[in-house]
Amino acid sequence: MQLLPKLLALACLLFSSLAQAAIDPTLLQPLSGDNPEARVAAVGQIAALATPEAARVLQALQADTLYATPGGQVLIVDGDGAQAYDPATGKSGPAPDGIDGVMVNNRLRGVVEGALSGLKLLAPQRETRLAAARELQKAVSPAQLALIRKALAQETDTEIKQMLQVLIASANLHAPDAATRKQAVRDLAVSSDARLIAPLQAMLDKGPDGKPGEPDDAVRIAAVDTIAQIRGRVQRTEFVGNIFYGLSLGSVLLLAALGLAITFGLMGIINMAHGELLMIGAYTTYLCQLFFRSYLPGMQDWYLLAALPAAFFVAGMVGVVLERTVIRWLYGRPLETLLATWGISLILMQLVRTIFGAQNVEVANPAWMSGGVTVLGSLVLPYNRIAIIAFAMLVVVAVWLILNKTRLGLFVRAVTQNRRMADCVGVATGKVDMLTFGLGSGIAGLGGVALSQLGNVGPDLGQSYIVDSFMVVVLGGVGQLAGTVIAALGLGEVNKFLEPVAGAVLAKIAILVFIIIFIQRRPQGLFAMKGRSVE
Repeated sequence: MQLLPKLLALACLLFSSLAQAAIDPTLLQPLSGDNPEARVAAVGQIAALATPEAARVLQALQADTLYATPGGQVLIVDGDGAQAYDPATGKSGPAPDGIDGVMVNNRLRGVVEGALSGLKLLAPQRETRLAAARELQKAVSPAQLALIRKALAQETDTEIKQMLQVLIASANLHAPDAATRKQAVRDLAVSSDARLIAPLQAMLDKGPDGKPGEPDDAVRIAAVDTIAQIRGRVQRTEFVGNIFYGLSLGSVLLLAALGLAITFGLMGIINMAHGELLMIGAYTTYLCQLFFRSYLPGMQDWYLLAALPAAFFVAGMVGVVLERTVIRWLYGRPLETLLATWGISLILMQLVRTIFGAQNVEVANPAWMSGGVTVLGSLVLPYNRIAIIAFAMLVVVAVWLILNKTRLGLFVRAVTQNRRMADCVGVATGKVDMLTFGLGSGIAGLGGVALSQLGNVGPDLGQSYIVDSFMVVVLGGVGQLAGTVIAALGLGEVNKFLEPVAGAVLAKIAILVFIIIFIQRRPQGLFAMKGRSVE
């Protein structure tokens, strides 16, 4: 007698699981019909079930493996067409005669794709849910409302909940009830997504018949207020974004110009091969990546730690060789130095083309530098640019410490201020020249490491930064570290704020004209010039 209750309980569990897995035939039947609105609504209702069985039906609809019998029964047919699965009963069997494929037009296919993306809102991983919510922000339809509401009811993450609330409000903009549309418009006022301005503006714009898209006056008034709030929030976000990306650009210019500030600013050498030293640092980073990928695959995300000293050493040694073989004979002859280093830059570019080829090579960001942090709702600050800003500041501090707190820095300043007197008191000026040029070249190599994290690496990489580097050094004041920092960051910010207004080319021209006028008025730059050129 005790066995019977256990069997009944087991049967109940079995049937309840089958009932949970199956889909109500009344939800499936519209898919076999010809009513487009009913089919779209059916997709939304099936997706709202948020079960594996529902996902299977939608995937079959997307893959054109969903069939229907003449009586309206919907079946999923396998590849060879021999077996059919009934999602209403959860049973499989031979495919019946007379079945025909469910026709899927472009509209229904788009709805199905959106429904499958919406099902990811219920995934256990936060990253998957967040990506699904961002994907739905591009296009959301009223058919997805049931699924989004279900996801909102069980969502615990604050950021995703806010995004889901905005999605619901966006879908309700087309609701038949004016009160619902008005509330949806008000709910969108908290968003900073500029894409929402277009559907809100469509409510205000007049159509061919001269009537606005939204017939209700109260809804239009709410739309005007919401558009103003979104635009204000977008402008603040763009302002913060321009500051960040201007700081990022300034940090790149600073890393590119810092070595030149030493070789040109302190030594008076017009080094047109400075850009190629940046390129050498970038290619050294590429080789370190290949080495870790081949021999230390488990530590591949840390190849940058080896690339930094390697790039500094390789670029520094190239600089020492250049100084000892060519530049040491050209001190005090700026025109000959310019021509000689320009020829060296061509040689280095051709050498790199011969070794690595003319095509760009890819230097991948480590995992810990991929992605970014989202602030102000929609502004994404990439981790690689944040790292470059911090790295540029560390390099500046290191250079300042070397020039002001070390024996080499003391000798460099002595030779810069009075070369003859330094030579008279026993300073090996030739050795100081070699080490100083090597230091500037090594810093250029570090700049190449940073540039490799922002884009592909090619033989012409340095040519994009040589002119900007000279502008930074001249504007900041030749030989002045503080002036180089201020000039680089200032030019980066000005360029980023001018680009949206005037375009990239006109922004560059405006900056160049400004520097020319500034140097005419203040030839010494932002700070007074020091170095051999004073003599």
